[in-house]
Amino acid sequence: MVATRAKVSRVAVSRAFNPHTSLKPEKRELILKIAQELNYTPDRAARALVSGRTHLVGVIVPDVCSNWESQEIDALTTALQAEGFATLLFKTRTDYSMDEQLLAYMRGFNPDSVIAFVENVKPTTLTRFLDRAVPIYVDYPLPGDPEPQESGPLFDRLNILQYDGIDQAVALLQGYGVERVAYLAGVGKSRASLARETTLRKVMAERGMAPPTVIQGDFGYDAAYQATIDLFRVGEGADAIFAANDVSAFGAMDALRHTLKLRVPQDVRVVGFDDIAQAHWKSYNLTTVKFDLDERVRALVRLILRRLNTPQAPCLEETLTTRLVVRGTVG
Repeated sequence: MVATRAKVSRVAVSRAFNPHTSLKPEKRELILKIAQELNYTPDRAARALVSGRTHLVGVIVPDVCSNWESQEIDALTTALQAEGFATLLFKTRTDYSMDEQLLAYMRGFNPDSVIAFVENVKPTTLTRFLDRAVPIYVDYPLPGDPEPQESGPLFDRLNILQYDGIDQAVALLQGYGVERVAYLAGVGKSRASLARETTLRKVMAERGMAPPTVIQGDFGYDAAYQATIDLFRVGEGADAIFAANDVSAFGAMDALRHTLKLRVPQDVRVVGFDDIAQAHWKSYNLTTVKFDLDERVRALVRLILRRLNTPQAPCLEETLTTRLVVRGTVG
């Protein structure tokens, strides 16, 4: 009916709903206007049978309400929608593993791509529940890690190199005479937290500093608050706290200021990780190692589009670095 009203072919109608196909702007506008008047939407299932694409992207995350994850999911969903994709969101268990029933459910949607933000859902597991999709893993390489794709199923990677940002942070702390550093860790099963700790140890050793004291957090505010109090009341304290993420840094800062009655940065300096939107708030004004969220999202979208354009390609990779954002909690 749309084709008849617009006096175009059915192929033209189909092309009008795909922003990546060539069609004269005035013709596309006319078709979409008539489709709206007729309350017409294309049959996605039928289009998928013809094109081989569902325009669905699965996203597997450990959390949906924490500050970093919620901001990244929002930015990624926005970018994917701009490319014509819809998002299917799946959450892991608290131990970062995935219910295989959910994986089977995800397979039923036959997504074009799946992005895994957790390393506990291994490629060997995930690919058993996928058809043509090649999963993308967000990875934090550690020194001595084997090269990817030596064996096992095919997957693509977004590598986040943390050395530069951590090295800049340690250099800044060292410049202010810091000698005793405490690392406020995240969840024990998190590769991201382990990579930050390992890199921090490496950088401090290269700069002739003693290894950091490790105190356990869980990426959350409350655990960081209590761990910081214990560090100073039970342990030997520290000249600086390097937190595994910004929310942990907020907890540490509030414990220092409000319970321990110490000044930041005069008595204890604090560095976070991520540079979430709240890090620049005046009450925290946090010095932090920055992940560029826009760059991360663009790299993930590129990996999806590259894989769809070259489905038989070997492992595709994108690599991003980090940098220090200096605010008021160090100097």
